[in-house]
Amino acid sequence: MNDAIKPGPETPSQAGLPELSVVVPTFNERDNVTVLYRRLEATLSGISWEVIFVDDNSPDGTWEVVRGLARKDSRVRCVRRIGRRGLSGACIEGILASSGPYAAVIDADLQHDETQLPKMVALLRSGEAELVVGSRYIEGGSADSFNQQRAGASQLATEVARRVLKVEVADPMSGFFMIRRDCFEQLAPQLSIQGFKILLDVIATAQGKLRAIEIPYTFGSRQHGESKLDSMVALDFLGLVLAKLTNDVVSLRFLLFAMVGGTGLVVHLTALFIAHEIFQMPFAEAQATGALIAMTSNFILNNFLTYRDQRLKGFAILRGLLLFYLVCGVGLLANVGVAFAVFDQEPIWWLAGAAGALMGVVWNYAMSGLFVWRKR
Repeated sequence: MNDAIKPGPETPSQAGLPELSVVVPTFNERDNVTVLYRRLEATLSGISWEVIFVDDNSPDGTWEVVRGLARKDSRVRCVRRIGRRGLSGACIEGILASSGPYAAVIDADLQHDETQLPKMVALLRSGEAELVVGSRYIEGGSADSFNQQRAGASQLATEVARRVLKVEVADPMSGFFMIRRDCFEQLAPQLSIQGFKILLDVIATAQGKLRAIEIPYTFGSRQHGESKLDSMVALDFLGLVLAKLTNDVVSLRFLLFAMVGGTGLVVHLTALFIAHEIFQMPFAEAQATGALIAMTSNFILNNFLTYRDQRLKGFAILRGLLLFYLVCGVGLLANVGVAFAVFDQEPIWWLAGAAGALMGVVWNYAMSGLFVWRKR
């Protein structure tokens, strides 16, 4: 890698401070957290350490198990997040809440090899690296526990990341790594709190300024619980790649919002065709019907995907839908107003239309975040 990020002063030898902070994002992992704690206790016996479990308010009470461990061992800490979801956001919060000069991220599902942690600490301590990645795709590493579909998806994503974002790491999709906390804190303001691929975000944001070393490990099989990876991960990944290609000028959430808007256009035109051509409705009524159906579709998809970490539930869904109708109605006026203004200055229909559409999506995105899916 290129020149290293300039580290700030660290005082890891201060009495009572851990040298290593292990961050573990959790959601429904109550059967695994005690086992992982025992494994960390055994493998880190010669290192001053702490473990921070960042739990997204697990319905199975994972946070209660962690609190029980914390009452017995002050090295165990629990951050219980309410109303927020997502692995990347959990990792960012955990690392920023840590005390040690070195921070490791490891999953709670016992698929990562915690016995590699002392080796990672040694590489950071010596100054050879600022980032150490547990890699499945270098000699000595293995991901044989993947099924064929997941293995193919992982390799495809890795290849896209390496070619499109010029990432010089063999396994940028790994969820097992260790980094100097001072380096991470410099990058943190530019990282996305959405998605699952925090390591890829860190590497792409650093733009080659982190000294990175990969060490091999064997990716194990899940013993308890279910995988958190779902069909939305692919869209999260695509959005992250596009965000990094724009140097974070455009956020991952905005890109997802815009992609949902694109599907809304298809829904609108389909509904317009059915209403006008098949049911013979007057155009104005058919257009209004198409717009209403498209806005409803956009709201459902945004609630499910774009804002899934702030997903509305229960009565809040109806309230949010009505606010979304209002926001999009005003957005339509902004769209038309900008389009007419541009067309008056430069009578090029597609330029005016594009300017209006951009104004509309920016307005809808900004107001939706402020009123519909606002953080409470």
